[in-house]
Amino acid sequence: MRKIYQALSVLILLVLSISACTPMSSSTFQPQAMPEVTTVATEPPVTALAPSETPQTMVDSPAWFAIQMTNVNTGEQFSINDFTGKVVLVETMAQWCSSCKKQQTEVKSLVDQLADTTDFVVVILDIDPNETGEALKAYVSANAFSGFYAVAPSEVAREIGNLYGAQFLNPPSTPVLIVDRKGEVHLLPFGIKSTEDLKEAVDPFLANS
Repeated sequence: MRKIYQALSVLILLVLSISACTPMSSSTFQPQAMPEVTTVATEPPVTALAPSETPQTMVDSPAWFAIQMTNVNTGEQFSINDFTGKVVLVETMAQWCSSCKKQQTEVKSLVDQLADTTDFVVVILDIDPNETGEALKAYVSANAFSGFYAVAPSEVAREIGNLYGAQFLNPPSTPVLIVDRKGEVHLLPFGIKSTEDLKEAVDPFLANS
């Protein structure tokens, strides 16, 4: 009897083993479909402009534009940067220079012609380090000149010479430059310039508003 039970046990184990190894029919196993993935459109990242890429309407101004100077007529401080957006005529001079005096007489005549023009400025810089503000004020008063008169600080005179040439530190050459509304510098020819010459030089910049 024991042998019969053992034989039945072996038979049952054999049947179970065969069932485990038999593949499932296709009707029994159905693979699950993957869920549909929906992509969401995103905006491209915004890259900030570097400082050098920022649009600029003004040109980079030289350092001497920012240096404070004293108007000998009023005692008030000013710099070329104070006149941004205006047209500025700058002359370098010395009180002993007769050509400078003649040039400033022509500049004064120009100022009189443009009396109704509020965006035109005249700056006269005494570049002789031996001359004082007090003496310059007396010089301006004696000649009835007008504009912003100042004794140029040494760093202003030095940079003007470095940027525009040694002749700008030679008063008898009657050096004159124009700073336009955007801060760009335009050099005029050396030598005494008549009122008409000066007006012809500044008119295009005044018209460009």
